[in-house]
Amino acid sequence: MTKFSALKRDFAKALSRLEEALEQKKSRIVRDAAIKRFEFTFDISWKLMKALLEEKKGIVCASPKECIKLAYNQGIIDYDKTWIDVVDLRNEIVHEYSEEYANGLYAKLPKVAKLFANLKAGIEKNMH
Repeated sequence: MTKFSALKRDFAKALSRLEEALEQKKSRIVRDAAIKRFEFTFDISWKLMKALLEEKKGIVCASPKECIKLAYNQGIIDYDKTWIDVVDLRNEIVHEYSEEYANGLYAKLPKVAKLFANLKAGIEKNMH
């Protein structure tokens, strides 16, 4: 199994678990679980883009923002400024985690999950 194939499988599982958390009635535990699931779904998402770009397109990228920009240029994802915002959200989690911040991030997660679902569709489209 290639790195890309393994990441593709892991990304589908992570996205499913994020969506599962977002379907639950909000509580502090559900909110915190959704945020944690967002973290690892995002981390896998950019690594998946990186692997696809390298293995299928011969393009090397090193950072999440660079991989996202190249994925857009290659037609893997549609342009959406939210992707760059998502990178910033992921980076902010490490430095700030107040109740107010957690609630604000949680409110953004449904839109983020849709971006991830679009990435999954874009990956499938690029496999053919």
